[in-house]
Amino acid sequence: MRLASYVTHGRSGFGAVVGNGVVDMRLRMGPRFPTLLDVLREGALDELRAGASGVRPDYPLSEIRFLPPVVGPEKIICVGINYSGRPGEYQDPAEDSKFPNLFFRTPGSLVGHLQPLVRPRESDQLDYEGEIALVIGRTGRRIPRETALDHVAGYTLCNEGTVRDWLRHGSRNITPGKNFDASGSLGPWIVTADEIDGREPLRLTTRVNGELRQDATTAAMIFGFAELIAYVSIFATLMPGDVIVTGTPVGAGARFEPPRWLEPGDVVEVAVPEIGVLRNEVIDEP
Repeated sequence: MRLASYVTHGRSGFGAVVGNGVVDMRLRMGPRFPTLLDVLREGALDELRAGASGVRPDYPLSEIRFLPPVVGPEKIICVGINYSGRPGEYQDPAEDSKFPNLFFRTPGSLVGHLQPLVRPRESDQLDYEGEIALVIGRTGRRIPRETALDHVAGYTLCNEGTVRDWLRHGSRNITPGKNFDASGSLGPWIVTADEIDGREPLRLTTRVNGELRQDATTAAMIFGFAELIAYVSIFATLMPGDVIVTGTPVGAGARFEPPRWLEPGDVVEVAVPEIGVLRNEVIDEP
């Protein structure tokens, strides 16, 4: 099942994507569930699935404005330098690290599918990072790796957009460069975990204006999905709707010589066949 959050006809909603349309599940599930996050928090995915079964779409996808699939999650936890070869790009020993490199993003730093990525006035070094994101569906603390994937509600995509020069405002301070408003994206939807085996390799690609820039499978990850969930849950209780963005492979624009920063008019596409394509165009901040 594909689950999206959106705005249509001036009203926010969420629903099941069926073909080229969406079944409005906010309308069908009533006031108990104003958002998809509420559905996740109440453990009501089965109720949503049953309500959407066999129902014709209410709106074509062309009539909705996509939001990030989970609007206002409690936590967005990102993983840095997590694919084989990435430490070499950074001349960093992270490939030998015993623990993941983590940082947080704010919800306002990520937009939905087909919404513009904003290059801020303060920099011309906006970069792309295609990634797979896990959406948590069950609360957990100190989750064993063996059962970690049972806590995943579904999978989505992230362009973990980065303002590179703002990563260097302190020797260990990457937060500013990772959190400019609307500098990254999340979507287009969540594919529920019953349709994806997170233990099997998933092929992740990123294209800019149709040119392939990143191409790897999750078999190249240094820390896999289950390891990340287990590690994060040691220090933070994972809650339904929390998002873990699992890292990007080699090929970000910063690693070219000269660097290939995103410019207004560029179109970035992050894709995994089992999930879909997250597409965004770059604009300058007004």
